[in-house]
Order: sequence, then C-alpha cells, then structure tokens
Amino acid sequence: MSVLPQFGSLVPSQLPQLLASNYLQWNNNGGAAGIPGNFADFAQQYLPEIYEAEVERYGNRTLSGFLKMVGAEMPMTSDQVIWSEQNRLHISYENVTVTGGAAGTGLLIPIAAGIQNVISQNDTIVILDPATGLEAKGLVTATGAAAVPATGALTVQLYSGLTLGAFFGAPAGLKIFVYGSDYSKGSTIGAGGLPRVSIEPVLTQFSNSPIIIRDQYVVSGSDTAQIGWVNVATEDGTDGYLWYLKAESETRLRFEDHLEMAMVEGELNTSALNPLTQPGTEGMFAAIQNRGNVETGFTAANGLTEFDAILKNLDTQGAIEENMLFLQRQTSLDFDDMLASISSGVQGGVAYGLFENSSEMALNLGFSGFRRGSYDFYKTDWKYLNDASTRGAINGVNSIEGVLVPAGTSTVYDQVLGTNIRRPFCHIRYRASQTDDRRMKSWLTGSVGGASNSTLDAMEVNFLSERCLITQAANNFVLFRGI
Repeated sequence: MSVLPQFGSLVPSQLPQLLASNYLQWNNNGGAAGIPGNFADFAQQYLPEIYEAEVERYGNRTLSGFLKMVGAEMPMTSDQVIWSEQNRLHISYENVTVTGGAAGTGLLIPIAAGIQNVISQNDTIVILDPATGLEAKGLVTATGAAAVPATGALTVQLYSGLTLGAFFGAPAGLKIFVYGSDYSKGSTIGAGGLPRVSIEPVLTQFSNSPIIIRDQYVVSGSDTAQIGWVNVATEDGTDGYLWYLKAESETRLRFEDHLEMAMVEGELNTSALNPLTQPGTEGMFAAIQNRGNVETGFTAANGLTEFDAILKNLDTQGAIEENMLFLQRQTSLDFDDMLASISSGVQGGVAYGLFENSSEMALNLGFSGFRRGSYDFYKTDWKYLNDASTRGAINGVNSIEGVLVPAGTSTVYDQVLGTNIRRPFCHIRYRASQTDDRRMKSWLTGSVGGASNSTLDAMEVNFLSERCLITQAANNFVLFRGI
C-alpha cells in the first residue's frame, strides 16, 4: 500500500514555478468554506506610516467658562434658596379710569379692586394719557374710605380747572404717579381728613432649588491594561498611550460643561401633569424670559435704533452702568457693524472701566468695550452659542443669540442672616457642609485603578454636583432671541 501525503498529493514540477500551495498570502481575506484565511489581518502586509499624535479636529471643545466670568460660587445647606428683591420706590398706578367729577367738584379716580391705595390726602399727582400724550396735574383732596391704607376713589382737583373728560377726551387707561405734596401754611397733617399713609418697603420673594447632576465612566480591568499606538492628549494636559485616560478625561470635561449648561438651560418643574418628582431648577434663560427683557431679531440694519431702544428700557430698570454682552457669532458681527457706523470719540468711543481702565486686560479676555449714552458695554463671543453640538446649530425662533448681563453686584435681603447683603447678579449656590462638599465630587469604585471597594473587575469614575443658579434682578438682563 502506498503512503499518502498528509496534506494531499504533491506533484513535483519539472520547472520552477510559484504555486498557491507553496507560499503565504499576506493579503488573503479568507479561504474556502471551513478553511481560515492566511493572515487576513496580520498587522498589515506593509508597515504603515503612523502618526502617533491625534488630530484635534474641533480644537478646544469645552464650553464652560461663562459663569466663572460673570459670577461667583457660594455654598448652601438647604434644598431651597430664597431671596427678596426690593420693588420700586415711587408710587404709581396704571390702567386708571375716571368714574366722575366736574369742574369745581373734583375728579373721582377709583383704585382697582384688590389694590391698596397708598396715596395720601394733599399728595400732588400727574395724570397721563398714554394714547394721546396729554397730561394734567392735580391735588388729592380726599382718599375715599376712612381706612388706612384707604380703598376707594381719590378725589382730585386739577390745577388747570378742567374736568378730566374735557382735558383728555377719553378718560380710560390712564397712568397716575405721585410727585410730591402741597399743604397750606400752618397746616397739620390729617387735620380735617385722613392721616398720611406710612408706606412700608415692598419686597418680592423669589426662590430656586438645586439639582443633582451626575455622570460616570466605566472601563474594565482588562482594558485598562491595553496599550495603544496613538498618543492621546486631553484638554487638561494629560497624554499617553492608555486610551481610557482620554475617555475618562473627556467624561470629566463633558460633565464640567454640563454643570454650566444646566445652569443656563434649566427649567423648573411647574406642570401639574408632569409625573417627574425632581423639582428642576430655573436657569438663566428661563429667569430672563420670565422676569427680564427679551430682544427679538437684533440685526445690523436696525442695530443702533434697536440698541438705543434697549438702553431706554434699561433706564426704566436698575440702570446698571456697566454690562457684559455674551453673543453668538452673527449677533457679534451685527454689533461690530453697528459700532463701525458710530464715529469714535463723537457718538461713542471705547471704555474699559470694568477692567480698571486697562485696555490690554479687556482685549486679552476677548472683550471689546464701548460706551453708548451713560452705559459701558463689554462684548465677547460666547462659544456655547456657536458650537454646532449645542445652541450653535439652532436658527430661527428657538435660537438664543446672546445675553446682556449686568456687571457688579446687587443688594438683596438674606433670609438667614436677616440683613441686606451684596451678591453678584448671577452666581452659583452649591450644597456643602462640614460633612460633604458637593460642589464638584469625583470618586472611584470597583477594584481597578486604585479602587478596592467592590468585587467588580472594572474602574468606575463617578462625578456629582448639586447646585443651582441665582439670577438676581433679572429685570436688568436682556435675552437676545432669533426670529
């Protein structure tokens, strides 16, 4: 019996030649069914030219930094922050309607139901008709019911001697405000009438609640021991050939961005139909939308006219002299075009008061300063509004094109301290006590990477923060929205 070769019949050739059976195929993608390919993925047939450094395709991808520039961070020990904002100092009423009166008898001006009358006898008032622009001045001779503060109609004698109907023609939708008082010689307050109303300060309370923000990165023990051939670098300066270091660093950076994004985008849970148990939190956008000023469709074509309208509105609010503008690209360019149309040194100019009159410091921070009217403004781009993965990809009615943030501090009443304190208009409150500081926590769990607190063959990197944003005096903020 003949002996058969183990690998089949080998038939020698008379001439030297290459056969599929006697050389290795380095680029073979696989053999016949059931037969493995020859080194299908053997590193590669030829040694590639490898760039060990990664390409930073999107540059510095972090979005945080806005809140660090406009505010501060302070600890808190409660589930809720409550602050009080003082209302306006002077007395005025809107949507007033005259119910009667004639020359010599005075005009009857009722105060709307549910609103206390804090105008006193002998007060002098201005009566305005917004529809016609006409006005009259008069003396309050009676304030209605004998209650203090009184309710009911004011009796007003006009200095002009005309009836309100004759003076205005349409005595409805009026505005009145007190500008002083007028007493006779040797008079006594309250003689023959009601005493003056003592007006207590009126405060409006606002509140916000912190939210718990968390994230986690998990890598198995085996993968932590893998060595790659790409030298990865992180935004915080760490580099090496361990890929998980890159992923861990990016998780941390993403979490830090979320800490800021949640503070500007946050919403309170106010829906009775919402099954969520978390209260949510009021972010800066929501605060300005609810209690501040909204500018829609700012453009270069109408830039100066629209901006002057914003200034006139700021005049009616707190009139904070120094303000910061954080803008997306197109709105920033519109401002540049607006400023280019203003002759420097005549209508406008450049100011750096916020930066202690240092132009170098302002420019190094990316701000350009300008003055309009009695206000100083410092303009810079806000990366969050330009990034395509966040607000930068949104156009139209849902777009946020910038915010105007007053610089400096505001005075508020602290419920805990029982006194007025000064706080930045926009600042972070985070949970912290002697037991636990929850401003920015990170810790390891598992049995890898230095952790040894569980049987899990992995490293879990945990991140947590509990915080909320306090937007005080939102009436001094402006939110720029698209159309």
